[in-house]
Formats: sequence, structure tokens, C-alpha cells
Amino acid sequence: MFKFWEKKIEICAPSSGYLIPIKKIQDPVFSQGLMGEGYAVEPLANLVYSPVEGIVQSIFPTKHAIIVKHKKGLEVLIHMGIDTVELNGAGFTINVKEGSYVNNETLLAVIDFERLESEKKANTIIVVFPENHRAIKLSNKEKVNAKEPVGEIELK
Repeated sequence: MFKFWEKKIEICAPSSGYLIPIKKIQDPVFSQGLMGEGYAVEPLANLVYSPVEGIVQSIFPTKHAIIVKHKKGLEVLIHMGIDTVELNGAGFTINVKEGSYVNNETLLAVIDFERLESEKKANTIIVVFPENHRAIKLSNKEKVNAKEPVGEIELK
């Protein structure tokens, strides 16, 4: 009944695979926290789901990243692959539009793993929270399933 006032938001795995701390990502922009705190999944499947409920605020023209805004104001950046901005959209099929309502059951995108591999790009799916939070509590699980909870984020 009073969930709107709760200061915690459940966060889910964007894909099935291996959950890794953001500090272990092979990209210093993310591993050093320059884009915000978060987590990543080394995917075993090429399907990318929304880690939170919200509205698609932005889809990058290069299709490698999507921003979802939760109703409590939390912005979530879903970044697909490392250095994939250089592909100019090749290798990504986006299944949502800006303004779309999404939740953890919503398929955001499909990644062409073969294309990324041929271009020597890692397929790591990174989820970051640029602002408006205090702490992230992640599961200790190594292997995660798409759409299932992997932790929670506490808002300011």
C-alpha cells in the first residue's frame, strides 16, 4: 500500500550469465565508477531485459545503451558491450521505443554476439545508476538468470 514511499528498489539481472562487480569490468570508465555505481553480467544469452520497472527515457542513436527512469526518479543506464559505441548500431536490435513502459519482463534488445566477436568487442552488459542513490546491495550469486532479482538499491 505504501510502496511508493519505500526508499529501496529491487534490481534484476538484464540477462542470464555471470554477475560481476562493476570494479571488475574491463573498461576504466565503468570500473572506476565514473559513470556511477552498478554491476554487470557476462551474458550466456543474447537477450537483454530491463533491470527495473520504469519508462524508457533514452535510446542512444548507436543502439548500444538505453536509459530507463524508475517512477521514484532513479535513472538506470543499461550499456551493452564494451566499446560498442564504435559499431554505430550494428549488432543490436532494439525492441522498445522512447516513452515505453518497461519492467523486468520486457525485452529491451537482442545482441548479435557473432557480430560483436567479429569486431573484437566484449559483450558484457553493464547496469549503472548515475545518481540519486545511497547504496547498492548485490546478491552473492555468481550465476544469475535473466529477469530475476540480483539485489536492491537504496535511494537518497
